[in-house]
Amino acid sequence: MTETEAVVEQEMLDLAPLHEILEEYKHEKGAVIPVLQKAQGIYGWLPAEVMEAIARGMNVPLSQIYGVVTFYAQFYLTRRGRHIIRQCDGTACHVRGAGRIIDIMEKELNIKAGETTPDYRATYEVVYCLGSCGLAPVAMVDNNVVGHLVPERMVEVVRELD
Repeated sequence: MTETEAVVEQEMLDLAPLHEILEEYKHEKGAVIPVLQKAQGIYGWLPAEVMEAIARGMNVPLSQIYGVVTFYAQFYLTRRGRHIIRQCDGTACHVRGAGRIIDIMEKELNIKAGETTPDYRATYEVVYCLGSCGLAPVAMVDNNVVGHLVPERMVEVVRELD
């Protein structure tokens, strides 16, 4: 997908599912967080247009919506990739070579950790514990745990993604 196509896709957001969520929560005070969570579940992130619609639909200031979104790490203000790759660099993973995996993945994807590829194929993140220390070094690729990694295997896993 070209950058232009991505912009056009973003401009054509279907807000109908969001309106259903707003209707569901219209009588619930203080339901901003669940509405934001459901909206992000639909769109994968929280575009400005979506946050503006939530503010209007819930009759709360847009600044309050932005305050919640920027306070909680679970919310994303930038579009994320179709595939989310989370590389653990906690103690067990780090001592077993996670740093080498991070370096090679940044080269493979041509982005820095924490960024998304320009074609929105993948978002690559470094996290500090996936709770699978016995599999170190470990990563989550979408919702799949991949353990006992070496840099070459991680590259192979990512190249196999659509």
